[in-house]
Amino acid sequence: MGNQITRNTLQASFLDPMYVQYLRTAEYAAQLAAINDHSADRSYPNNSYMDLLQKAYLGSLSSSQKSPYGDPMVSKSSGSNPGFYGNNAIGVGVVHPGDTLMNPVIPNSPVEPGSPMSHNEFNMRFPGSVRNLRRGAVGPWHMDGSFGSSLLEEFKSNKTKSFELSEIVGHVVEFSVDQYGSRFIQQKLEIATIEEQNMVFEEIIPHTLSLMTDVFGNYVIQKFFEHGMPAQRRELAGKLDGNVLSLSLQMYGCRVIQKAIEVVDLDQKIKMVQELDGHVMHCVRDQNGNHVIQKCIECVPKDAIHFIVESFFDHVVTLSTHPYGCRVIQRVLEHCKDPQTQSKVMDEIMGSVSMLAQDQYGNYVIQHVLEHGKPHERSAIIEELAGKIVQMSQQKFASNVVEKCLIFGGPGERELMVNEMLGATDENEPLQKGELLLLLLLLLLRSVHTKDRWVRTRLYS
Repeated sequence: MGNQITRNTLQASFLDPMYVQYLRTAEYAAQLAAINDHSADRSYPNNSYMDLLQKAYLGSLSSSQKSPYGDPMVSKSSGSNPGFYGNNAIGVGVVHPGDTLMNPVIPNSPVEPGSPMSHNEFNMRFPGSVRNLRRGAVGPWHMDGSFGSSLLEEFKSNKTKSFELSEIVGHVVEFSVDQYGSRFIQQKLEIATIEEQNMVFEEIIPHTLSLMTDVFGNYVIQKFFEHGMPAQRRELAGKLDGNVLSLSLQMYGCRVIQKAIEVVDLDQKIKMVQELDGHVMHCVRDQNGNHVIQKCIECVPKDAIHFIVESFFDHVVTLSTHPYGCRVIQRVLEHCKDPQTQSKVMDEIMGSVSMLAQDQYGNYVIQHVLEHGKPHERSAIIEELAGKIVQMSQQKFASNVVEKCLIFGGPGERELMVNEMLGATDENEPLQKGELLLLLLLLLLRSVHTKDRWVRTRLYS
C-alpha cells in the first residue's frame, strides 16, 4: 500500500510545474547524480530514492518561499534528464522494494548482494556523498538539501580554521571516505600523538574491511600500516585473515595488501602469502592481483614463496607475453637468485628469444635480461639474434631489443651487429637509404659506446 502511495505521489509530482522546475536545478543534479546511470538498479537500505526526491523537493519549496532566487538554475548544456521526465523511462533507476545493488567483494562488506556491479564500479559511479550515505557514515538529510555531517561540511568550506584530529572524534570514518577528509587524516597521522593515533584507530578498526576497499579510505589504512604502533599494525594485519585473495583482486584493496606485505612482521607476511596458494596464476593475470604477486616476490623470503615461483615453471614464455605476467617474470629474474630457479626460467626464455623480442610484452623481458643478466646470457641472446639484426631493427618492438644489445653487448658483439647492419656480412642485404632507416642509424649511433671509435666512424661514413 505504501509503495502504491509513493508511486501515485511521484506521478502527481511530475505533473506539478514547480516540481518540473526543481528537476532542472543544480541542487537536484548534485544530490541525485547517482541515479542518472540507467544501467543498474539501486537501493538504499533505509531511505528509498523516492523518499529522498520528495524530501529534497519539499526542502526546495521551503527555501523558495523564503527567497525567490533560492533555486539556482543549471546551465543550458545540462538541461533536464529525459529519462526521468515525461516518458515511460521514469521507472529506470528508481528502486522498488527488494531491489539489490551489488555483490560483496569481501565478507562482511557493507555492499549487499544481488547485482553484478562490483565494489569498484560503485565507488567510481557514485559521488562521495552518496557512497557515504550508503555506509550510514553521514548524518541525516538536511532541509537545505545537503548530505553529510555539518562538521565535514565545515571542514571543507572553512579554509581559515586549522583542524586537529582531536576535533573529528566520532567522525573519523566519515572523513576517511571523503577525498579531502582522507587527505587530512593521512597528513595528521604522520605527526600524531599516541592519544590521537589511538582515537583514530578505535574508530576505524570496526570498519577496516570497508575502508580497505574504498577509493579514499584505503589510504588511511595504508598510512596506519606505515605510522601506526606495532600493536596496531598487528591488529590491522589480523583483519586481513581470510580476505587476502579477495582484497588482492580489488582495485583499492590490493594497495593495502602491498603495503601490509612491506611493513608487517614476518610471521604475518608468511600467513598472508599462504592464502594465495592455489590462486597464483589467477592473481598474475589480474590487473590488481599481479601487483601483489610482485610485492610478494620482492619482500617475502624465498623459502616462503616457493609455491609462487614454481607455479611459473613451464609457463615462463606464456607469462612473458602477457601484459601483467611479463612484469612478474622480471621480478623473478631480479629477486630469485636461487641457481635452480634462474636456470629453469632462463632456459625457457632462451628457447624463444626471437619470438619474445618481437612481442609487445615479451620484448621487455629480453631487454631486462640484456640489462641485468649475466654476461653469458647477454651473449647468448645476441648470438641468437645474429643474422636477423636488420629485420629486428625494422620491427616496432624488436628494435628496442637491438638497441639494448648495442648498449650492453661487448665490443666484439657490437662489431658483429654493426657490420651486419651496414651490409658487411653475407647474411643480409645492406640497409637501404631512406629517412626512416637514417633515423634508425642515428639512434643506434647514440647507443654505441664512445670508445668504439671504429664503429662511430663507419656509421658516420
